Amino acid sequence: MSSTEAVLEHHLDAFTEQDLEAVMEDYVEDSIVVTNMGTFRGLEEIEGLFENLFAEFSQEGSSITMDEQLVEGEFGYIVWHAETPDNVYEFATDTFHIPDDAISFQTFAGKLSSKE
Repeated sequence: MSSTEAVLEHHLDAFTEQDLEAVMEDYVEDSIVVTNMGTFRGLEEIEGLFENLFAEFSQEGSSITMDEQLVEGEFGYIVWHAETPDNVYEFATDTFHIPDDAISFQTFAGKLSSKE
């Protein structure tokens, strides 16, 4: 298993377990996460992003399904869909740049609809 695969697997497992401390082990101070909700720079902002995601995905009735996972060199790519009491994530994708055993840059894009 490559270091990219290992970091990606750790990240996905930590997200599934909603283990904020473990998720944050995968980032460094100069990491950047770009989403439709904004750009999150550094550990403090990224931690806030995951706190909000965990609050949503910890609600009863939430589900998430991995549709595809690929690793190519220092890059990881996932496609997934999910549903929470608040939102339907019809199609979602994340791309990760993972040099030196940490996520340095991540993007998220998806088609999601609010249930409200």
